[in-house]
Amino acid sequence: MQAKDFLIAGLGNPGIQYSGNRHNIGFMVIDDLARRWEKGTFCEKWQAAALSLSYSDRRIHLIKPMTFMNLSGRAVGQYYRFFKMSPDQLLVVHDDLDMHFGRIKLVRGGGAGGHNGIKSISESLGTNDFYRLKLGIGRPGQGDVHPGVPIERYVLSVFQPSEMASMAERYPLLEKGITFLLQGEPERAMGLLNGLK
Repeated sequence: MQAKDFLIAGLGNPGIQYSGNRHNIGFMVIDDLARRWEKGTFCEKWQAAALSLSYSDRRIHLIKPMTFMNLSGRAVGQYYRFFKMSPDQLLVVHDDLDMHFGRIKLVRGGGAGGHNGIKSISESLGTNDFYRLKLGIGRPGQGDVHPGVPIERYVLSVFQPSEMASMAERYPLLEKGITFLLQGEPERAMGLLNGLK
């Protein structure tokens, strides 16, 4: 029998100046899930913007850490420990520089790959055996992005309107894949999401 609580943490940086940044794609997915599930409004709790709701026979906690990306583990860890969760009750949604824009990959475990938000969460929890929904944002040197653009500047740049439209087309599939995961079908979720190019 699966545990009833499930935590979905989308990573990003707080503040209007970071809204729409590539690094904030985790926040965007959390906001879209909240809109689709229409279950109230976010409130500040434990260093995160949080919304708890019932969905797919689970109690879901949607959070956006307000600690800035590099300290994401502070907020995620508080929820994880308070609800006495195990790694299979956590999904972290974040950007990935090493996948081209639009690529989606659901994995469990694995290294941080240079992502400071994931590194912070792994250190806080003492494990990296949680689920991760990685969303490709590309990197300088790919597509129309000049290879000389610094990584720090690139991840804090805003998505182009065409990219935002492309992401919007993927949101329904993201929700479907996440629903499979909530229903205890991770292989089915991976089969759906990891096939998207």
